[in-house]
Parts: sequence; structure tokens; C-alpha cells
Amino acid sequence: MHNNDEIRLRHMIEAAEDVQQFIAGRHRTELNSDRMLLFALVRAIEIIGEAANKVSDETQSVTRDIPWKAIVGMRNRLIHAYFDINADTVWMTATVEIPAVLVQLKAFMSKMSSA
Repeated sequence: MHNNDEIRLRHMIEAAEDVQQFIAGRHRTELNSDRMLLFALVRAIEIIGEAANKVSDETQSVTRDIPWKAIVGMRNRLIHAYFDINADTVWMTATVEIPAVLVQLKAFMSKMSSA
């Protein structure tokens, strides 16, 4: 694993944990009225995608179960189509996709630290 990969993976983990904290005890409908919650989730998802984009091809190839292209694609969509963000997609990403990726990232980091 390249030196900066560990830093980027930690950034991804931290942002994913932030997402979990942001949505704890919340409901999808709150994204309609709580702009700060929506912005916080979008920003954290952008950070995850930006960090993922910087992870080396080598590390990505040994973690093929992590959907790297989809993560980066989501970041690109949020950054470039900021005027057309779908709150349902953000909620699904925050409640389903990010928790799954977080498990994968933590497992990989644990494996790397014990190697």
C-alpha cells in the first residue's frame, strides 16, 4: 500500500463515521426541511469520493469489493450537478451504501495493521 493510501482511507473512514453520526435518529423526510443536514451529508460524501479518487490503483486492485468507481462517480455527480441533488439518493447512500463501505474499509485497515 502506498504511503498516502493509509491517510486517504482514514479520511474515508472518518467521513463515513461522520455520516453515521449525522443521520443517527434522523428520518429521510428531514432532508426536505433541514438544509444543514443535507449539506453535511453531501459534503461528507464528497470527501469520501475525493479521498477514494486519490487511493492508488494498487490498493484499489486488492480491495475490489469496494465500489471505487461508484464512490468517485457519486462525488463527481454531487460536485458538478450541485444544483440537482436528489435527496433520496443522498439518503440511500448515507443509510445503505456508506455503512457497507465503512465495514469494508475498516476490515481492510485492520488487515493491513496486523500484517
